[in-house]
Amino acid sequence: MGKIKMHKKSTSIDMTAMCDVAFLLLTFFILTATAKVPEPLPVDTPSSTVQTKLPETGLVTITVGKSEGKEQVFFGMKDRAIRSGALEYMSSKYKVDFTDKEKTEFELMDEFGVPVEGLKQLLAMKGSDRAKKGVQPGMPCDSINNQLQDWIQGARKANIENGGTKELQFAIKGDAKEEYPQIKRVMDILQDQKINSFNLVTGLRGKDY
Repeated sequence: MGKIKMHKKSTSIDMTAMCDVAFLLLTFFILTATAKVPEPLPVDTPSSTVQTKLPETGLVTITVGKSEGKEQVFFGMKDRAIRSGALEYMSSKYKVDFTDKEKTEFELMDEFGVPVEGLKQLLAMKGSDRAKKGVQPGMPCDSINNQLQDWIQGARKANIENGGTKELQFAIKGDAKEEYPQIKRVMDILQDQKINSFNLVTGLRGKDY
């Protein structure tokens, strides 16, 4: 008796559900992603094999680099409460009054490099305009006008007033090509305030074999 031949049917897979899931995931990542804010003073950090991560809170970053051939220092604070308290301290010390809108805008600013007298003008700009070259001349930190020292003191004071259980941590982010005297000047300012422990920000590289 002859075998009955079965007709082969082409198989098809319904991809509708898969497409729905893919678009849902894509929509989720787009809505939750945050755009990287351009750095006002980009630096090329030196390479290192150390993988220690900096804390997400309770950290102050001092960036040292050059822009248009001029040495510049920028100051950044991670916590909004510390930014607010440090601004109040500088406002009182330098007799510069800030509006509520300006205070709120400052709390959203990660890093800046202008004298406190020019901060109001900086806060009036759009975020994209602040990062343009030449807009921020850097923070004064010389023997005559050492505002960097005052910002450090204001940040530490704000940390205590906000109930910080740990000492505020500091990190120096310097360009690999930056000359040592400028980095040492920042270190001296920290040590003048009895801050002898701080981090140096580096870029990760592979181990040498």
